[in-house]
Amino acid sequence: MTTSPMPDQPREDAAACDDNVVVADMVRWLERAVIGLNLCPFAKSVHVKDQIHYVVSHATDARELLQDLAAELEALAEASPEKRDTTLLIAPLAMPDFLDFNDFLELADELVESMDLAGILQVASFHPHFQFEGTLADDVTNCTNRAPYPTLHLLREESIDRAVEVFPEAQEIFERNIELLERLGAAGWADLDVGPHWPEGAPAKGAPQV
Repeated sequence: MTTSPMPDQPREDAAACDDNVVVADMVRWLERAVIGLNLCPFAKSVHVKDQIHYVVSHATDARELLQDLAAELEALAEASPEKRDTTLLIAPLAMPDFLDFNDFLELADELVESMDLAGILQVASFHPHFQFEGTLADDVTNCTNRAPYPTLHLLREESIDRAVEVFPEAQEIFERNIELLERLGAAGWADLDVGPHWPEGAPAKGAPQV
């Protein structure tokens, strides 16, 4: 499996992709942004228990990424929840354009259905150029769904159900996150240093990217 460059940057050779840097970037983003800002109240528990599985895909197109996704869905379904609760499938070489990535999510959902995993697993997503409908590309609130690289988040439905029991008002989390990012601002987000450090020359800061 592999890694990919950031949007609007030239593609790098897959063999040159540094998987360790990519994973380190994702862990830094998780610790400083997702957990540090409490964007997801449920992330800290699986992180401290080492139940998050990080996989770097070297896919460069939708077909290859779909193959990697199928393999990771199967692996997660077969794994013990105590050892692997969730998977982050990171695709730094694939779909730097957010709209292309967003279209791919429909294929991801169809794959879950075809593998008879609906109701067992689901796929969420993050993208460095994520953009809510009706917002500008440089709106800092988009950062709630931005990660250093295009990422598919494989989740267990049972884990989601347990999380909803603890915090049933998911809309309140969303609204709080938007308010928090507005207060933090683009400069505050950039200071977290949760952007990509691969490929060489990529911006190390996680400021909103156009």
